[in-house]
Amino acid sequence: MPRKNLTQPAPQKPESRARGPYGKGRQRRAEIVKAAVRVFSQSGYQNAAIATVAAEVGLTLPGLLHYFPSKTDLLLAVLEQRDEVTADMLPKESADWRTFLGSLVDIVRYNETIPGVIRAFALLSVESLSADHPAADWFADRSAKTHAMIARALRSGQAEGTFDPAADAGALAFEIIAMMDGLQEQWLRSGETIDMAGIFETYINRLAARYSR
Repeated sequence: MPRKNLTQPAPQKPESRARGPYGKGRQRRAEIVKAAVRVFSQSGYQNAAIATVAAEVGLTLPGLLHYFPSKTDLLLAVLEQRDEVTADMLPKESADWRTFLGSLVDIVRYNETIPGVIRAFALLSVESLSADHPAADWFADRSAKTHAMIARALRSGQAEGTFDPAADAGALAFEIIAMMDGLQEQWLRSGETIDMAGIFETYINRLAARYSR
């Protein structure tokens, strides 16, 4: 009987088949969401055809509906993907208000690198002002959470004695959001030529100088 070659590596165990289809499914979903961003940025949600998104990724309409059963499901996936990225850029709640406002500047700077996503997001945000829009509740909830998060950071500074105690944190939070949204619209209208992040950073620095204690 021939001797067993002890130096020969043991045969590799086959990878779990459960992971293969799952990984491919996640990749396919990501491709569909990316295509949806392109289509929504060109046509808006109301005018976009889900069949167009399917064609962008080489799927039939039934094939796309296997991953996203409705146009609304696809819309929400687009919105959630965008916010997942920016959420990771925000500091922990224990961070001071200056660090928090600095992270907003970082988000605006990041937004300059994804004009297609921002255009789609801006169009969807305006469309969602209609009460019957499928993303109306999502945008309303996001707006409320964003305002609460900014106001909380400013009030934390007031409690620590580093932010003007007489300032209206809630009103300033609305002002900061309006500045971000307004600059974003002007940036898109300019063909992405204005220095959106630079202007916003100057505004934040001016606000910090005015209210720091």
